[in-house]
Amino acid sequence: MKTLEMRENTGVPYLAFPLLEGTGMVIHAFSTRQGGVSQNEFAAMNFASNRGDDPALVQENYRRMAVALGVTPEQMVLSQQTHTTNLRVVSAEDAGKGVTRERDYMDIDGLVTNVPGLVLVTSYADCVPLYFVDPVNKAVGLSHSGWKGTVGRIGEVTIQKMQELYGSDPGDILACIGPSICRDCYEVSQDVAEKFQEIFPRALWERIMDDKGKGKYQLDLWESNRLILLEAGILEEHLAVTDLCTCCNPELLFSHRATQGKRGNLAAFLGLR
Repeated sequence: MKTLEMRENTGVPYLAFPLLEGTGMVIHAFSTRQGGVSQNEFAAMNFASNRGDDPALVQENYRRMAVALGVTPEQMVLSQQTHTTNLRVVSAEDAGKGVTRERDYMDIDGLVTNVPGLVLVTSYADCVPLYFVDPVNKAVGLSHSGWKGTVGRIGEVTIQKMQELYGSDPGDILACIGPSICRDCYEVSQDVAEKFQEIFPRALWERIMDDKGKGKYQLDLWESNRLILLEAGILEEHLAVTDLCTCCNPELLFSHRATQGKRGNLAAFLGLR
């Protein structure tokens, strides 16, 4: 089984995890740049309304993705990401927030819910999307993990929140690590590398980074998050890890690094049917 496969519906291509599709109980996707109406550096499927794109075009992109997933924009709930490990428990009252109406929350990098029909949405342009599905207790989580979120173990934080709220057993949870920047493309400085050296034992340092000398390191966010999720109790057979890099595929995906910041946002979508 492939980790990630391309799907298309109503002219909108998106990426999906067969692991999650196999449950039959969730709506999910990771968007591409294709199938939308935005122009120039935002072309075409941009979900960022705070980077200079025409808000009407962003709304149309949301509408198109909603149709492709068989939902409405009014069912979606958007994070408000600032590289924290803060989570929001999403309820029916949150429907549409950040998409069709104003958010009344800030500094939220992860969302969890057990309410069917709500679709969690988080934004990306190199950081790591983390998907969580508890098929036993019927709950989902979706978290944004850049280097700061990874150091803060937002994946583990999300799993613990699902345990606390929904009685989820980590051994039951299906988890996916989505498209993001790969090790070869992600050079970081000494100060960032040291943060990872603080949270991982020395024996694992070579697994997650290459020391390039002169205070430069190539950091592997996929492997870092994989190790964190396994340590948090996710089973190897319940974990799908992408090999699709945002920076290596600029025609398909938005990358902050590849464009020096001239870009739109991709989005991850996850909800219970």
